[in-house]
Amino acid sequence: MTVSFADIEAARKILAGRVVRTPMLPAQGLSAITGADVFVKYENMQATNSFKERGGLVKLTSLGEVDRKRGVIAMSAGNHAQAVALHAARLGIAATIVMPETTPYVKVAATRAHGARVVLDGETVAEAQARAEEIQIAEGLVWVHPYDDEAVITGQGSIACEMLEDVPDLDCLVIPIGGGGLISGNAIAAKTIRPAIEIVGVEAELYPSMRNALKGETRPIGGPTLAEGIAVKIVGRSTLPIVRELVSDVVLVGETLLERAVNLYLTRQKTIAEGAGAAGLAALLAEPERFRGRKVGLILCGGNIDPRILAAIMVRELEREDRIASFRISIPDRPGMLGKVATLLGRLGANVLEVEHRRLFLDTPAKGAKLDVTVETRDSEHVREIMTAFAAEGLPMAKIIAGGGDLA
Repeated sequence: MTVSFADIEAARKILAGRVVRTPMLPAQGLSAITGADVFVKYENMQATNSFKERGGLVKLTSLGEVDRKRGVIAMSAGNHAQAVALHAARLGIAATIVMPETTPYVKVAATRAHGARVVLDGETVAEAQARAEEIQIAEGLVWVHPYDDEAVITGQGSIACEMLEDVPDLDCLVIPIGGGGLISGNAIAAKTIRPAIEIVGVEAELYPSMRNALKGETRPIGGPTLAEGIAVKIVGRSTLPIVRELVSDVVLVGETLLERAVNLYLTRQKTIAEGAGAAGLAALLAEPERFRGRKVGLILCGGNIDPRILAAIMVRELEREDRIASFRISIPDRPGMLGKVATLLGRLGANVLEVEHRRLFLDTPAKGAKLDVTVETRDSEHVREIMTAFAAEGLPMAKIIAGGGDLA
C-alpha cells in the first residue's frame, strides 16, 4: 500500500490551522429513525462546504516552485473544484477547473468566485476529465486529480483521525464512494487507529463503479443522480486496491433514499447536505438491520446543493409523508360547487394550496368538471378522512400521484 498512516499524520500537520477541524456530534434524531447510534462529522462546515479542501490543500502544498508557476488544472463536479480554486488562490497559484455542464450553478459560481478559470464541458465527470486532459497537455499545467492521487488521499484520511479522537469506540464508518479518495484515506487511518472498526462504502445506485470493480459485476452505470458528487464511472487506480483490502462492503442507494436523507439532515439535524454528502445516511435507511444497535460514524462530506433542488426535495418528501396531498374531484359544473369544496376542506382541517378547474377532459360529462386540488394535510389518516367525507357528499375523489398527474 503506497499511502501509509505516517503520510496521513504528516498531512494533518499541513492542514492544522488551515482547514476547519469540524465537529463530530451525536445525532439523536437520526439514531431514532435508523436504529443505529449515529454520530455525524460535519464536513459541510469547511469554508467551501466540503471535505475536498483537505486533499486539495495537501496536494497544492506538495508542489515545487516551478510547478506552482505553471499553474494547475482539475476536473470536478463542484466540490474539488472549489477546494482547488480557494487554496490555489491563497497560495498564489493560477487554477483552471473543468466542470460538467450539468454541474449545479451554485458550485460553478462559487468556483469562479475563488478566482479560478472555469471551463464547462460534457455531461459527466468522465467527459470533463477528457477535456481537462486536453487542456493540461496543451498548456503544460499540473494535474490535481480529485481522488487518484496519493497526496489527496492522505489529506482526506485526516477526517477519520479526528472522528476517532472524538468518538474512540466507533463500530463502523459509512463513507460515500465516487472515485474512492475519501474512503481510501479514511479506511487506512481508521483501521490503523482501531483495527476492529468496519468500513462500509456507499455508491449511488446509478453509479456502482467501485462495486462493479470489486465484485466483478456489470451493473449499468449512468443517468441523472442527486449525488452528482459521487457520479463517477471509473474508479481510481490508486484507490481500488486500498478499498479492496480494507472496505468490507459497498451499499448501493437509490434516488428516493438520497432525497430522504437530504431531507432528514435538514429537518432533523438542521443542516444542509448535498446528495453525495447524505449518501452515508441513505445507506443506513437502505439496510437498517446491518447497522442496528451499532455506533456508526457518518461523514456529511458536502453541503453544496442547489437551493431549487433542495426546495423540490422538501416538497416531494412532504408529499411522500402525506403532509401535502393532491386530489382530483368530479363535480357538477354549476355555480357554488367550488365554494362547497373549499368549505368542506376547511371543515376537515385541510389548507388549500392550489386549485385547477378542468372542463375539457373527454371522460368528464358535458355538464360536469374535474377539480384538481392540492392541500396541506396532517398524515395518511387525514387523507383517508378527507376522501371518505367527500364520498359521503357525493363528490368522489382520487388521490393524484405526486409529480405525474396519474391517479393513485
